[in-house]
Amino acid sequence: MNARTIWTIIFIFGAVALLVRGVMTGAGSAYVRSTEVQGKVQTGESPISWMVYTAADPREQSEPAVSYSLPRTVGVWVAALLTLCILSFLWGDNPFYKFAESVVVGASAAYVMVAGFWSTIVSNLLGKLTPAFVRGWAVPGMSKPEDIPWWSDEGNWYIVPLALSIMLLWRLSPKGAWIARWPLAFFIGATAGFRLVGFLGPDFVSQIGNTIIPMYVKMPDGGFDLWPTVRNIVTVIGVLACLVYFFFSFEHKGVVGRTARLGIWFLMITFGAGFGYTVMGRIALLAERLQFLFDDWLWIIDPTGKRAIEAASAATGWLQPLAWTC
Repeated sequence: MNARTIWTIIFIFGAVALLVRGVMTGAGSAYVRSTEVQGKVQTGESPISWMVYTAADPREQSEPAVSYSLPRTVGVWVAALLTLCILSFLWGDNPFYKFAESVVVGASAAYVMVAGFWSTIVSNLLGKLTPAFVRGWAVPGMSKPEDIPWWSDEGNWYIVPLALSIMLLWRLSPKGAWIARWPLAFFIGATAGFRLVGFLGPDFVSQIGNTIIPMYVKMPDGGFDLWPTVRNIVTVIGVLACLVYFFFSFEHKGVVGRTARLGIWFLMITFGAGFGYTVMGRIALLAERLQFLFDDWLWIIDPTGKRAIEAASAATGWLQPLAWTC
């Protein structure tokens, strides 16, 4: 047998063992607490209420309002299996990884589409044009503004994004696809303008303001404060050296060249710190995924004490020492 067949057999046996362990110990089970919420009652309208389900600890499963949640349990197992499929890329490109990658990309696109439909089209667009209709059809808990008819002077402004959205759908038509260029150009221009104004203040102006700092820092009692002074001097010198490196009107020789080389050192240190921060962020994501596998799915560890160790390992006595150790 080749290596691929051997690893396939190992994966199958591992999956069966995890399934048996989950059935025996209840690992991966999820519980929810149900709470009834009363909606805002408007004048002349019948009261509304709905149930809100929040995650509950397995040790609270005996309480009346806590119940076993099959959908969340299935979600935990699906998330765990997809995580293992993604981690199987360490072995190499394989069908399990390709399947999980396709599921993650497709589910993300579907979630963005559904969230955008309900938060933008229904709540923001239709909720402004016909608020009474949206409350009675889709969002009964939506706050009740004054019902503004779409033909009035106050409400007809919302017809503009509706028309632009309809024009954008012409992109899917074999004829008249050029109509979609107008709303697309408007959206791109408006987004670029908003982003330019948004980044101009936090990024450009704030960086200039953070560079205008005193080169000599005093303590509250009037004495010389060494380390803040050194920090400010290094900051100013680093900013000026980096600016000189990107100043190409003069040849980088002599003092300009040495200053530009100093700017390269500052840039390399900055890029290295950014890369290290990115790596640490990925390691944090990996640690979170491993904690999910060993805590929420396998019930081997319990760092937050959300489960009773005795209940989790009662069916398998050989897990007792490991559970108490973790």
